[in-house]
Amino acid sequence: MMRAVEERVCDQSVLRLLRVILRAGVMEDGPVRRPVTGAPQGGVISPLMCNVYLHRIDRVWDVRRHGVLVRFADDALVMCTSREQAEAALARLRALLAELGLEPKEAKTRIVQLEVGGAGFDFLGFHHRLVRVTGRRNHRWSVTFLARWPADRAMRHARDRVRELTRRSRLLLPVEVIVDEVNRFLRGWAAYFRYGNSAVSFEKIMHHVWTRVALVIAKRHKRSRGYGWSVLAYQSPDHLGLISLSGTVVAPRPFKDWRERPNADGEQRR
Repeated sequence: MMRAVEERVCDQSVLRLLRVILRAGVMEDGPVRRPVTGAPQGGVISPLMCNVYLHRIDRVWDVRRHGVLVRFADDALVMCTSREQAEAALARLRALLAELGLEPKEAKTRIVQLEVGGAGFDFLGFHHRLVRVTGRRNHRWSVTFLARWPADRAMRHARDRVRELTRRSRLLLPVEVIVDEVNRFLRGWAAYFRYGNSAVSFEKIMHHVWTRVALVIAKRHKRSRGYGWSVLAYQSPDHLGLISLSGTVVAPRPFKDWRERPNADGEQRR
């Protein structure tokens, strides 16, 4: 890793600082563990060092032979035109990682054929799948595009975080404090996942949020859950300040990505 940095950086003070950071230990439940390889997980410089280390893959990747490589930190996706090219790309990626002393995580590594009605794939928290939408009144036109929405893991993380913020041990806190913390999480979560076809997922998360907040109100007053729903939905003019994701404007096509539409003659255009 330091050799990769030294290809562009010659300032010795900077190099010494990076060596100190890489050799820093990681505290786990009190004791400090000092691994001999890798960058400290959670370190402020670790994502940058990861990109520096894996940039060598980007430099030698042959797009014409192995497809388009999309990499974000240690997550990578290769877009290919055929299964043969995908298999060759996977073999090439394994070889390049082996040269760096790494290997892909088998549980997350697979070849997926994008087709309408087929399986999709998860990447950077989103689930991507090729879908076709036809007209409601007539089926004379259709639109085929790559849809994306929060992956199952992202949905579980959101529910777990809301459950943690509304757990029983926090009942002594004012409801306004709990609602404010839930709002902060929802704003950040929705700001990321609004770039996709996420409206249905937003509705599911908001139903979970309302259920949990109503439960907090009911437990604080030692009443039924129905009482909590009544306070949240009707007795409070602004729902206790709880934000809503129902009206969040989603952006299915950030940066005008590709999709097919029929022209006036019914032919597909790009």
